[in-house]
Amino acid sequence: MAVELRQNTFRYIVRSRDDRAVRSRIKEIAAVRIRYGEERIYKLLRREGWPDNHKRVRRIYREEGLNLRLKRPKRAKAAQNRMTRPQPTALHECWAMDFVHDQLFDGKKIRALTVVDIFNGFVLQLMFRNHLQVPA
Repeated sequence: MAVELRQNTFRYIVRSRDDRAVRSRIKEIAAVRIRYGEERIYKLLRREGWPDNHKRVRRIYREEGLNLRLKRPKRAKAAQNRMTRPQPTALHECWAMDFVHDQLFDGKKIRALTVVDIFNGFVLQLMFRNHLQVPA
């Protein structure tokens, strides 16, 4: 099986430009201007007279590991280290509350606001039949 290819394909010599100078300048800009991304660094380089295009600046920026995250992922909120809560040392220092609801056999809804003193476990319950009416 024969494949027809031109000889220039085999003789092609890759001529890569030395990008050490622009690489060091990008690192300097990124160190001074911490919140600048690749586009703003590219614009600064163009104003300074560097002939490199945006694709080369992007490649160097990413190779140097200077990528900025635009947003924190949502899962990071739950994954953050939680601060330890101080234990209460006296009564009425810290309370916890929760709404509890259920339905009676006749279809009436009943809601309760449960408030607990964390220090001694004292429970205070407020019962509601309808949304804002307090039972008699």
